Amino acid sequence: MMSKPVLSTGLRWLWLVLVVIAIDFVSKQWIMNNLMLHESMPVMPFFNFFYAHNYGAAFSFLADKGGWQRWFFAGIAVAIVVVLLVMMYRSKASDRLNNIAYALIVGGALGNLFDRAYHGFVVDFIDFTIGDWHFATFNIADCGICIGAALIVLEGFINPTSKRSEHKG
Repeated sequence: MMSKPVLSTGLRWLWLVLVVIAIDFVSKQWIMNNLMLHESMPVMPFFNFFYAHNYGAAFSFLADKGGWQRWFFAGIAVAIVVVLLVMMYRSKASDRLNNIAYALIVGGALGNLFDRAYHGFVVDFIDFTIGDWHFATFNIADCGICIGAALIVLEGFINPTSKRSEHKG
C-alpha cells in the first residue's frame, strides 16, 4: 500500500490544531496566574472571566463522581483525536470545511486532555450572564470543539447530496 503525501491530505490543517492548543494554553495560564480560584473579573456587563475547575465534561457532567471520570474523559478524548486524525488523513486537503472542523475539535480535545492529565481538572474561565441567567463557564478548547461541531453540521447542510453520491459509488 502506497502512502500519499501528507500535504495532499487533511493533515495539512494540523497547524490549526496547534493554534487552538496554543491559544487555549496561554489563556488558561493567564487565568491561573492572575485570578484566584472562583474569582470573577468583569470584562463587560454580560461577560466575565471566572476561574473555575471542571472535574467533569461539558456543563460539569459527572464532575462529582470521585475521580474515575478524569481517565474516562481522557480516554474518550484520545479516541476522538485518533478517529479525527485518521479522517483528516483520508480526506483531501481541499476539503477545507471538514478539515477545519476536525482540526478545531482535535485542538480543543487535546487542550482539555492536557488539563485533565496535568491538573486533574479542566480550567474554565469564559463566563456569560444576562440578568439572573448564567451560562456554563467554559474555555477556548471548548470553543474549538463547539465551533468544529457546528461546522460539521453546516457542511452537512451545504453539501448533503455530494456526500451521499460519494458513498454510493
